[in-house]
Amino acid sequence: MANKQQGQIKKWQDDKGFGFIETDNGESVFFHINEFKARRRPEVGEQVVFTVGRDNQGRTQAKEVQELQFVQQKMAQKNQQIRQRNAKRSAQASFESGQKKRLFLGAGFYGVLILLVLTDKLSWLVVAWYAILGIITYGMYAKDKAAAQSGDWRTPESTLHLLSALGGWVGAMVAQTYLRHKSQKPDFRMAYYLTVVINMAGLLFVLAGGGLGFLEELL
Repeated sequence: MANKQQGQIKKWQDDKGFGFIETDNGESVFFHINEFKARRRPEVGEQVVFTVGRDNQGRTQAKEVQELQFVQQKMAQKNQQIRQRNAKRSAQASFESGQKKRLFLGAGFYGVLILLVLTDKLSWLVVAWYAILGIITYGMYAKDKAAAQSGDWRTPESTLHLLSALGGWVGAMVAQTYLRHKSQKPDFRMAYYLTVVINMAGLLFVLAGGGLGFLEELL
């Protein structure tokens, strides 16, 4: 409450429309009904907030007289709005940071696959498999979100998890991040992380020399 003073109405003459406010330091300040901003008449004993000014004749008087409780409520509401706005900004910044990290993680994973191919430790069929499943999985998430918004038939969560476990988990991660779909359900997220673990185990199996025959038959 910069440039404002606090006091208590000590005298009020309702028939004349003016009174006096006693400040915290004991001074008595005149005020007129026209400067009282509440939609009612002033009451003796109530706490008020005001600024000090002068009338047309240069005499000191209280201006912009407001109820202290009203001002405190307004300040509390403003502070709450500031906190909410800051929380939203923080959440948005955190979300954008998470977007970049997940995108980097997905790109890094495909980069590792390509590196393994270049070092003759993996077949291009595996890279193709992950790329195709990633695109399909992202598309299924997008389709499911559109269905959720329009009330159409939804894609079963088991289907989304199956696609993720088969190799589409990067596409699922990108969809959860950028489409903001299925990203707030703890049970779904836990199941998703499990599909990633399952898929990584399958990839290690392929790296150990097994499973490529199955991929070659499919592709």
